[in-house]
Amino acid sequence: MTFFLALLQHLWPFVATVAIAVFILIGTDKFMRKRARTHQIQNSFARQITLIALTAVSLVAIVLALPIQNEMKSQLFSLIGLALTVAVALSSTTIVSNAMAGIMSRAIGTFKVGDFIKSESQFGRITERGLFHTEIQTEDRDLVTVPNLYLMTNPFRVIQSSGTVVSATASLGYDVDHSEIEPKLTEAAQATGLEEPFVRVMELGDFSVTYRVAGFLKEVTKIVSARSNLNKAVLDSLHRAGIEIASPNIVAQRPLQDGRLFIPEQTQATPMPSESAPAPDERIFDKAERAAEKERLTAEKEQLDCEIQAIVKDSKSSDSDDPELPTLALRRRRIQAIERKLELMESTEA
Repeated sequence: MTFFLALLQHLWPFVATVAIAVFILIGTDKFMRKRARTHQIQNSFARQITLIALTAVSLVAIVLALPIQNEMKSQLFSLIGLALTVAVALSSTTIVSNAMAGIMSRAIGTFKVGDFIKSESQFGRITERGLFHTEIQTEDRDLVTVPNLYLMTNPFRVIQSSGTVVSATASLGYDVDHSEIEPKLTEAAQATGLEEPFVRVMELGDFSVTYRVAGFLKEVTKIVSARSNLNKAVLDSLHRAGIEIASPNIVAQRPLQDGRLFIPEQTQATPMPSESAPAPDERIFDKAERAAEKERLTAEKEQLDCEIQAIVKDSKSSDSDDPELPTLALRRRRIQAIERKLELMESTEA
């Protein structure tokens, strides 16, 4: 009995440290998961970073609490440092590299949830950003998981939320003057609602001239529909003007009757889809749209909380007898509206 008491007295700092470390890690993980469900937010990045940091601190504390000599503790710390060094050295081919790339992308802040992004092989909207990966919803509504290392080691484009340029190209023959073509292409861009349309001559080929018509699109969430509508408008505008889009070198492929134009017979013009009509983009990027809306509402709620705290602090410092200021009540009502909207979005997804 005396032996066990002496052993327990010798080991209790180590056992207590391990128990406290496990309790803190489990408690922190449950708290952050519960907070994410309560506030309808998805922030796995912060949770992963916090748990990794707490694990590192816990490991140091456990080593310090080991009932061994200081020399042995120094050797253990040296071993841990060597392991971390090897992990960092091999980070280009290990999970650590993705974690480092995830931290780097957060520090740079070039994109956020809901943004359109295009790399060499992927195009879509970002639905989730984690420590090791980024999830993208493609034009086919599929979800693609892209390692953070890939995004940090390959060039990619981010479409700004303030607007982007939508364009279409067409190869036309040398027998039609560009002064006749440019107004028709500009007319097509205006018919799709693009702002400040312009036309450029991209290439003088052996058999045809390549034109590019483009315009500014403010509502980037409809970029897929805008590109399709612009292509259709170019077809309609050129065909109505009697301009064939088929390149003249088609004669070299098969003999045709002289004077044959590759223009479909005139039919009733199909009206462009109205702004009230549902765009396919909303269905294609539904998860990305919900994630972006959640992040925007959560950021607005946090901003309102900070403003409320500042107003309460100012009212206390000025000895005001009216804590329910109109601006304070207005912000609290807005927070309640945001919370109801977040709850509705969460219940709809469930």
